[in-house]
Amino acid sequence: MSILVIAEHDNTALNGATLHVVAAARKIGADITLLVAGENITAVAEQAKAVAGVSKVLVADHAVYAHQLAENVSALVADLAKDYRHVLAPSTTMGKNILPRVAALLDVSMATDIISVESENTFKRSIYAGNAIATVQSDEAIIVATVRTTAFDAVANTGGSATLETVTTAEDAKVSRFVTEQIIKTERPELSAARVVVSGGRGVGSAENYHAVLDPLADKLGAAQGASRAAVDAGFVPNDMQVGQTGKIVAPDLYIAAGISGAIQHLAGMKDSKVIVAINKDEEAPINAVADYWLVGDLNDIIPEFTTKI
Repeated sequence: MSILVIAEHDNTALNGATLHVVAAARKIGADITLLVAGENITAVAEQAKAVAGVSKVLVADHAVYAHQLAENVSALVADLAKDYRHVLAPSTTMGKNILPRVAALLDVSMATDIISVESENTFKRSIYAGNAIATVQSDEAIIVATVRTTAFDAVANTGGSATLETVTTAEDAKVSRFVTEQIIKTERPELSAARVVVSGGRGVGSAENYHAVLDPLADKLGAAQGASRAAVDAGFVPNDMQVGQTGKIVAPDLYIAAGISGAIQHLAGMKDSKVIVAINKDEEAPINAVADYWLVGDLNDIIPEFTTKI
């Protein structure tokens, strides 16, 4: 099966999400092509070339792809997709932005957020906030799908020897333009790829208390920080830290949930974590049902003590 994977990157480095999508692609077939679209992306193309399991890297280096506007990239992908049986992208903001447009341009339906590959046209995906798993089969000539990255172990980013091929197609759809972006820089790991995540909920009380209590713990563990939607809505932290059905899906080795009751939407975003530790005053909190360890008590007392013992 010929498979086209859309690489996620920042024009400088390949995003780790791409490695998980390649892993999913390898369960479908061995003929995998990686598309790198951007501007001044020589470094990204070289990284893509080394990804294990990739046989070819298509490089679309042009100003119209500089900010990877969905309208421009989707037109490129739809044009290239005619030579492939599958088109895959990570189920991230980028993938969710581009692939529905690609499916519309190709006039095909798409599979979203797949968590398992059963065969070349049959996949599993979670529904009802992860409470049920649906098996879906596509009879489309071109199968378009986004991949839940936490459901597949990443392939190695070294050892590959893919060939590079330049794509000259570069058309500006002229229906959108890049204005500006604000990037929050942090020394912490990226939330969706971190091995350890420390999250706070409405129970932390305030933005000031969130940072006063949770930052020292995250610093000691080298952890990324997350939050429930309730904490984000209350203004404790920015929304790019939200974990859950409408936020980021994470599956770290260790997930510490402080002051999070465990609404079904939050559980959908973190219940695949290897080890879950819940700290909450309510011994009947729903999150305890999925936690491997839980402490009933005041997080303002427990977490500082916990931090001093690490």
